[in-house]
Amino acid sequence: MQLLNKSYLRAKEIKLIIFDVDGVLTDGGLYFSDEGMEFKRFHSLDGHGIKMIKDFGIEPAVITARNSNNVAHRMKNLGIDYFYQGQSDKVVAYNDLMAKLSLEPKQIAYMGDDVIDLPVMTKVGLPIAVANAHDLVKEKSCIITESSGGNGAVREACDFLLKAQDKYDEAMSIYLT
Repeated sequence: MQLLNKSYLRAKEIKLIIFDVDGVLTDGGLYFSDEGMEFKRFHSLDGHGIKMIKDFGIEPAVITARNSNNVAHRMKNLGIDYFYQGQSDKVVAYNDLMAKLSLEPKQIAYMGDDVIDLPVMTKVGLPIAVANAHDLVKEKSCIITESSGGNGAVREACDFLLKAQDKYDEAMSIYLT
């Protein structure tokens, strides 16, 4: 994970991390059957990372520009309470989250991959880009993951937050007994 600026100190204050879907939680590919049914591939490491941060007091949220039943199903499976679909202007959902959770921008991280994510990424305390993000998104980020979207990048970010907040060892201890 490539750390830029003072990302470790910023990560200590994070109470909410917002994820984009296509290109972050998935590999960004859009797969369609002949009948028009859409498929997406999610990585199990990412899902477990999301569950761990939630268990240790960091709220996960998702804001995506597209609408998809399979994404709604995955969010329910992960227990994500704050899920916004069809958000062409992601700042609207971001502002709603800040108000609902009474958070300041410095307490929020956002993980994205494309320029549609920049209006929110430039407002948060900890912007994170996946390895295969657009160059401008990487330029505006404090952290760039080693993994590509849909291939463990979200897990990297989750582990980083847990480590920065001194919760990682406790989170892992249940697997080492």
